[in-house]
Amino acid sequence: MTRILVIEDETESREIFLDNIEEEGFDAIGAENGAVGIEKAKQHLPDLIICDILMPGLDGYGVLNALRQNPPTALTPFIFLTAKATRSEFRHGMELGADDYISKPSTIEELLGAIATQLKKRESVKKWIQQANNLPSVSAATQSIFPACPQLQDVFNFIENNYHHGITLSDVAKAVGYAPAYLTDLVRRQTGETVNRWIVKRRLAAAQSLLLQSDRAIEQIGTDFTSKLIMRTKYCQKQILNSNSIIDKQKLFLAK
Repeated sequence: MTRILVIEDETESREIFLDNIEEEGFDAIGAENGAVGIEKAKQHLPDLIICDILMPGLDGYGVLNALRQNPPTALTPFIFLTAKATRSEFRHGMELGADDYISKPSTIEELLGAIATQLKKRESVKKWIQQANNLPSVSAATQSIFPACPQLQDVFNFIENNYHHGITLSDVAKAVGYAPAYLTDLVRRQTGETVNRWIVKRRLAAAQSLLLQSDRAIEQIGTDFTSKLIMRTKYCQKQILNSNSIIDKQKLFLAK
């Protein structure tokens, strides 16, 4: 059963989220603050985490930062809950590795839609890795990763040359001279994927090559590979570039 962790300090809101998630057939786990949320994430290894940003003590950013530095949870889909977020706060969360934002209040349809999207992405990543043993050759694991797109050639070249250093969207944007938000939109329009997604795909291709050349388990390779990538997390946080993108925030009633 798919397991979802909800980290929310407001008891009523947390219970509403948990009830609705359980009604959809998910195994829902609640945590009343950031510290408890981190412990439950490490204990239960959920398939997806939903976390409020503004919480006493350790806030949502601190939770995300801690989990991204822990190999077993480093790639777990992470959705922020927020009553309000400025442009810089939104970008800060995305740079730390958040996968999506849900505005509070919101409808259950919006919540379930966000969950479905992230679980679908997670399943795609799992299938990509599991199919590695069927690849015909080592070179095939790294060929044709990037599409032929002249306008994005510098972007893909930078990713190719630096993916193993733990680069982020901010690093790529700085290298090619674009604002992170603009680059994200540009790459998505031309390829259907985000910059971060292309970085992940390139790293997965490298992991596939390791699988073809090694008897080590997929889980071991994934953990070792992730451990190396997260070493630069704190440095990258200080290099975040503020964007001027406009964030459309929906103001919908949370269905009970």
